[in-house]
Amino acid sequence: MPVTTPDELGALDHGHAEEDLAMRDSVRSLVDEVVRPHLSAWFTEGHLPARDLARQFGELGVLGMHLDGYGCAGASASAYGLVCTEIEAADSGVRSLVSVQGSLAMHALHTYGSEEQRQEWLPPMARGERVGCFGLTEADHGSDPVQMATRARRDGRDWVLDGSKMWITNGSIADVAVIWARTDDGIGGFVVPTDTPGFSARDVPRKLSLRASVTSEIVLDGVRLPAEAALPGAAGLRAPLACLTQARLGIVFGSMGAARDSLIQAIDYALTREQFGSPIAAYQLTQAKLADSTADYVTGMLFAAHLARLADAGTLTPQQVSLGKLTNVRRALDIARRCRTILGANGITADYSPMRHAANLETVLTYEGTTEMHTLVVGQALTGHPAFR
Repeated sequence: MPVTTPDELGALDHGHAEEDLAMRDSVRSLVDEVVRPHLSAWFTEGHLPARDLARQFGELGVLGMHLDGYGCAGASASAYGLVCTEIEAADSGVRSLVSVQGSLAMHALHTYGSEEQRQEWLPPMARGERVGCFGLTEADHGSDPVQMATRARRDGRDWVLDGSKMWITNGSIADVAVIWARTDDGIGGFVVPTDTPGFSARDVPRKLSLRASVTSEIVLDGVRLPAEAALPGAAGLRAPLACLTQARLGIVFGSMGAARDSLIQAIDYALTREQFGSPIAAYQLTQAKLADSTADYVTGMLFAAHLARLADAGTLTPQQVSLGKLTNVRRALDIARRCRTILGANGITADYSPMRHAANLETVLTYEGTTEMHTLVVGQALTGHPAFR
């Protein structure tokens, strides 16, 4: 019987527009050429050449690709999802670079910024010439951002920001930070050039996950900004949460990329690794693991594609995105762990991807809404009862 891939078995290209598949293939080629050969070293060394990668992704039109105008491609949600799948099939940390740039920092500027802010920042960010970050989470306020301690106070016409943000992707390399802070009128967003006096960032040390990613703590010590630095369209916590909904769709797809790469590596290994006179792919227990993983992967990709179609139709809800993140990240983590077992002892080395994907997915399981939070969002949607307290 001929060997088929999980994508072929699930006919996963069916229903996608040709231009979306072409963009996916272009990103796959770039990732194969400039990312995959270096991932083992980047992960073990805890390093990522993020600014170089941003420029290369920018040249391909990936950064902010789902936004309209200002040098952005105006691509479909389906195309963006497929691109996230390809990037995270390499590494979750690299996909985080792209997601934070486009779906958080650029989306906030595009949706809530003034025309002057958009004109200044979005075109160079789309080209990857400038890097952005998104400062919402704090060390003591993750799942409950309404309690954030960072404050913005008026001083004449200026704003003065004090506080800190934690677990900020791209923080130490960013040219601009979108910072969320408490004001006398509620939560507001601010565009903070990172060369502003009082702004500092340092990388988080000793990470065991997302090692090929820039993760930072940001400190704001009397950061003085002009009145025009406020995002005029961002009123209340709904604004940053809406940005997170955009980014989570990329996670719904991207996590399946990590799953697919784990699965492909496990299949390839099982076909060549011999024990007791046969390749381990010929044994029932191995085939059961591969079949279960493929079923989970194909199901996850079909659900992701469905959510993208809802997004393109303008009917996707935050609760549906929560359901997608909840189920697909858990699926992906199970697949990566299962595939690691097929690789045996070899699977614990950096020469193979499943254990690296599993380590990364432990972070993806937590960021942009923990499993617990998304479970309760879905529970409230089903019952009408909020159970967060």
